[in-house]
Amino acid sequence: MAANAPIEKIRNIGISAHIDSGKTTLSERILFYTGRIHEIHEVRGKDGVGAIMDSMDLEREKGITIQSAATFAMWGDYNINLIDTPGHVDFTIEVERSLRVLDGAILVLCSVSGVQSQSITVDRQMKRYRVPRIAFVNKMDRAGANYDRVAAQLKEKLNHHPVKLQMPIGAEDRFKGLIDLIQMKAFYFDGENGETIREEEIPAEMLEEAKERRQQMIEGVAEVDDQLGELFLSDVAIPNDALVAAIRRATIGLKMTPVMCGSAYKNKGVQLALNAVCSYLPNPKEAQNEALDQKNNEAKVILESDPEKPFVGLAFKLEDGRYGQLTYMRIYQGRVSKGDFIVNQSNQKKVKVPRIVRMHSSQMNDINDATAGDIVALFGIECASGDTFTDGAVSYTMTSMHVPDAVISLAVAPKDRSALANFSKALNRFTKEDPTFRVHRDEESGQTIIRGMGELHLEIYIERMKREYNCEVQAGKPQVAYRETISQKGEFAYTHKKQTGGSGQFARVCGYLEPLPSDAVQQYEFVDDIVGGSIPREFIPACDKGFTEAVKKGSLIGFPVVGVRVVINDGAFHAVDSSEMAFKTAAIMGFREGYAAAKPIILEPMMKVEVQAPEDFQGSVVGQLNQRRGTILSTETAEGYVTAVAEVPLNTMFGYSTDLRSATQGKGEYTMEFARYTPVPRNESEALMAAYKEKQAAEQAARK
Repeated sequence: MAANAPIEKIRNIGISAHIDSGKTTLSERILFYTGRIHEIHEVRGKDGVGAIMDSMDLEREKGITIQSAATFAMWGDYNINLIDTPGHVDFTIEVERSLRVLDGAILVLCSVSGVQSQSITVDRQMKRYRVPRIAFVNKMDRAGANYDRVAAQLKEKLNHHPVKLQMPIGAEDRFKGLIDLIQMKAFYFDGENGETIREEEIPAEMLEEAKERRQQMIEGVAEVDDQLGELFLSDVAIPNDALVAAIRRATIGLKMTPVMCGSAYKNKGVQLALNAVCSYLPNPKEAQNEALDQKNNEAKVILESDPEKPFVGLAFKLEDGRYGQLTYMRIYQGRVSKGDFIVNQSNQKKVKVPRIVRMHSSQMNDINDATAGDIVALFGIECASGDTFTDGAVSYTMTSMHVPDAVISLAVAPKDRSALANFSKALNRFTKEDPTFRVHRDEESGQTIIRGMGELHLEIYIERMKREYNCEVQAGKPQVAYRETISQKGEFAYTHKKQTGGSGQFARVCGYLEPLPSDAVQQYEFVDDIVGGSIPREFIPACDKGFTEAVKKGSLIGFPVVGVRVVINDGAFHAVDSSEMAFKTAAIMGFREGYAAAKPIILEPMMKVEVQAPEDFQGSVVGQLNQRRGTILSTETAEGYVTAVAEVPLNTMFGYSTDLRSATQGKGEYTMEFARYTPVPRNESEALMAAYKEKQAAEQAARK
C-alpha cells in the first residue's frame, strides 16, 4: 500500500444505511477485491467466523454492527480509507461521528425495502455534514427486487436528484450482471467470488432500452450541470469523459446522486461501485472543511488539505485497546510524525505522539507520519471524543458534532461488591468513548443511573461490562426520561425572611412564569425586567441561579422543567439582611409558587416506530400499536410485506420486541427513534404523580 499516495488519489468514504441492508457484507467484498483479505466470511455465516469488520464478539453473535470500524485499501492506485458504520438507531452517534470526518459516502439501499426509516435518518446526517454520496441498490438477487422503484424513492422520500448510471440484466434469481450506461457495455462477474469481470457487448434484446436509459441519464445530469447542459442543447454527441466529469462535478456539488446496483452477497457489481467511488466522490482537497479560530472570536477558517500548512487534526473516536487508549484522528491540514508534540485545544495540554498506526478493523499497521487527508489512529494520547489538536502554531477548533439527547435510563449496580472498581472503570471508559451514553448518580436514592438512546444501546453496554470487565450487573426497570412544563402564565411574589440572632436574611422577588414558544431552542430563559433598582444589580445573577436550580426538578414527579420563561419585574431588599444566598432562596421558593399557579403538566417522549411484517399479520401489528397508545401515521404494503409507521409513547414500548415476534411468528421487525415530547394523558399523569408522592413519603419515613 502506498503510504504516501498523492492527495488527489485519496478517498475517505463511509458505508451507511438502514439496519440489514448489507453494509458490512459490502465492506467485506470491498476488502476482498482490493486484496486486503483473502477469503470471505458472512455476517451470519455458518462457519461462525463473522465479518472482519465486526471485530467484537457481540457483533458476531448478534449479526449487527455496533462500533464503526475503520480500514484502508488500495484500488488501482487509489488509497481508500473506509468506515463501516452501524445501521441501528441506538448507535446513531457512531454514524454521526464517522460522517463528521468523511468526504464521501455510499448509501446502501435494499432493492426490496427501498428507503426505510433509518435510511432517512442517515441521509439527514449526511446532509448535516454536506457529504456527497453514491446510492448502491443492494440485494438485486432477492425476490421482489426493483431497482427503478428504489431510485424513484430517493426522489420522493429523500428529495435527491437520482441519476441511474446502470441497468440490471435480469432481477431476483435471474440477476446476471449489469449494463454500464456510460461505456455502453455489459459486465458479468465470474469465478467463485465474482473476482473475474467479463466485459461484453450489450445483449441485442436489451440494446434499445439501454439507449433510451442512456439518454435519460444524460438528461438527468444535464439538468444540474451547466457545461453538460450546453453540450446537450447543441445536439452534438457527448464524449464519455465530458459525461464523467459532469457527474463528478454535480455529485461533489450535492446536486445529484448517482445510483448503481448489484448484490454484495452474490458478488456482483461491487468492483464497479469502487470505480465510481474513485471517479465521482471528492478527494480531501475537494471537500470543504471549516474550523473556528479561537484567537479571532471564533471566526470561520477554511482548512486547506496542504501538508505544508500548520497541523490541524480531529480526534473523532476513542477505543480502549490492549495497549491503552487508541485515538482515531482525521488530519485536515499539515502533517504529524512519530515523536512530534501536538497541543490539545480543549485544555491547551502539549502531548507527544509515541505511535501512529493505520487501522484495518482491529489489526494495526505502524507508520511514521501522516499528512492532510489521512485517517489514522494514535496511541498514548489522552483526550475526549471531539477534541481538536494542532501543532501550537494556530488555535483552531473543529465545529462540534450534533449529539442527540438520551431518552431512556436504567439504574445499575454490580452484583458483586468486589467488582466495584471494574464497574466504575467500565463506565468511565464508555462515557469517554460514546457521547450519547451518560452516567450520573442519583443523590436521593444513591443509585448509579445510565442513560442512552434505547433499550438495545444500554443492553449492549451491560453485556460488554460482563465480557470485557468481568463485572455482572443488576439492572432496574428502565426509566423513561419524562419532562414537566407549564401550560399558562403563573405569577409569584415571594418574600424570604429569617430573623435569628445576628444578621437575618431578607429578599423579595416578584414576577411571572410563561410557556416558551414550541420552536424555542433554549428550554429555560431568564428575563430581568427590574427597573428603579428594587433589586440591586449585584443580586440579579443570584436570582438566575435560584431559578436555574428550581427548573432541575419539577414538583409534579421530580423531573426537569422545560419550555419555561421566568420574568422578574419587582422585588425588595434590606440594606443589611439581604445577601446572594437570600435572593437565591427567594427565587427557588418564588418559582415553586409561580409553577403551581401555571397549571403544570407532564411530558413524555414519543418515539417514531416503523414495523415491517408479512401482510397476513397486518391486523395484529396495527392492533398491538393501538394497544400501546400508538397513533398510526401510515401503512403501506409492497411485495407481500406491510410497513406501519406510528408514534408511540416510549413508556409503553418496553418488551415490544418479544410481543411483536410472538404475534408475527418471528417474522416482524421494527426500528424506533425519538420524535418529540408530548403531554401525558390525564389518567396516566395522575398515576405518575401518586407514585411520586408515595416514593417521597417512604423516603421521609426512612429518614425518621
